[in-house]
Amino acid sequence: MVLLSGILLIIEFVRGAALLSFIPIYGEKQLALSLDVIGVAITAHYLTDTLLKMGIGYLLDRFSVRFIVHTGLLFCLGGIILLGIASTPWIFITAAAIYGVGISPIWIVCLTKVTEEQRATQMGFLYTIWFIGLGAGPIVCNVLLDRNPSFTYYLLIGLSFVGWGLSLMISNRTERSVQTIPFRRQLEILREKLQQMKLLLPGMILQTTGASMLVPMLPSFAEKQLGITSTQYSFILMAGGACTIIGLIPMGRLSDKLRGKKWFLVIGFGLFAITLYMLTWNPPIWQCILLAALLGASYSAVLPVWNALLASYVPPSQQGLGWGVFSTIEGVGVMVGPILGGVIATMRGETTVIWVSSILFGLIALFYLWFPFRAFQGDKS
Repeated sequence: MVLLSGILLIIEFVRGAALLSFIPIYGEKQLALSLDVIGVAITAHYLTDTLLKMGIGYLLDRFSVRFIVHTGLLFCLGGIILLGIASTPWIFITAAAIYGVGISPIWIVCLTKVTEEQRATQMGFLYTIWFIGLGAGPIVCNVLLDRNPSFTYYLLIGLSFVGWGLSLMISNRTERSVQTIPFRRQLEILREKLQQMKLLLPGMILQTTGASMLVPMLPSFAEKQLGITSTQYSFILMAGGACTIIGLIPMGRLSDKLRGKKWFLVIGFGLFAITLYMLTWNPPIWQCILLAALLGASYSAVLPVWNALLASYVPPSQQGLGWGVFSTIEGVGVMVGPILGGVIATMRGETTVIWVSSILFGLIALFYLWFPFRAFQGDKS
């Protein structure tokens, strides 16, 4: 578990740096690629990642854990190398897709190493490692890209190489197996679950679309419209992330005490929409940091209630399957969003993307104002 955690930290650091900073910034500035190409590349990454996760049980039944992780991280290394030299759009998109193939197995394999006796502790540890890596990656990458883009590229290659090398030391022993469900049965189950939670679908897809469409163009918007350097952009990310982390536990406890849970979603998404719109006023850096902090606080208000709402739709006997279906549905928005954001930014400018995202989050707030929250047991709001 310690070895896998170290590999996971390295890989998620590189992934966060690649998706949120390197691909958007290096792709536009160093490779002269348009934002629509960058958006398609990010979608290609998520698409291959998601598709491979659906078949990971089949692979683990037929190949050793070490072989799967080692091969996957070799794809990661190849994808990162290709991303930095892909001056043509189709090669850049292919490189991002290859990177998605490589990144996919590591998290599932980590879960196979979790012991039943220490499940809660080990899962908490893995999620902490995941969050640290994914959050620190873009912050460090932004600072380095301001100073030396070539060094940043070689650093990501070096870290990917270290992760790949460490995978040779992984044990093939697993503590739990990954259940393999035939693909046709997966489609049947997905159809049944979609029917049961059809009221949730608009909000689920809209919110992931609204957030992910910002990914390919937000660094470009920060530089061109707000006059912010990559280093200053890192401070903005830190402000948003810190307020999210600080607010999660207090907001979760407050939502447990209050009966009107819907208002956490309505106000949270409403504030999110207003704050995004205020970014288009071209505020100075100190106001951008305050707005990022407000975005983080809004997200911390939304997340506990949102998870509770989803949990009310998941039968106790089908926890893994239920959450897997939710992840698949939310993944639709994650795949559509970057393409949509990139195309709009190329055709109409980055500011238009912010406006569209703001409108989507405003519509989500109105949706949850209407949504029948009787799904919560004991919540009459």
